[in-house]
Amino acid sequence: MPPRTRPIEKFAAAVGKCSLESSAYGKCIFADYQNVRKDKCLTEFLRFKECYMAAYRAGK
Repeated sequence: MPPRTRPIEKFAAAVGKCSLESSAYGKCIFADYQNVRKDKCLTEFLRFKECYMAAYRAGK
């Protein structure tokens, strides 16, 4: 039986595979961080989310 993977380890591995998307999202937020509002960087967030979900599913 393979060792059990903790959820935080799966999360970290999935996020690690999406460095370009997370960087783009972070840069968008940081560009005007004093004026953050809902959906400010929606496009970048959705790309990051899509990458993360694909990487998380692949890691199962």
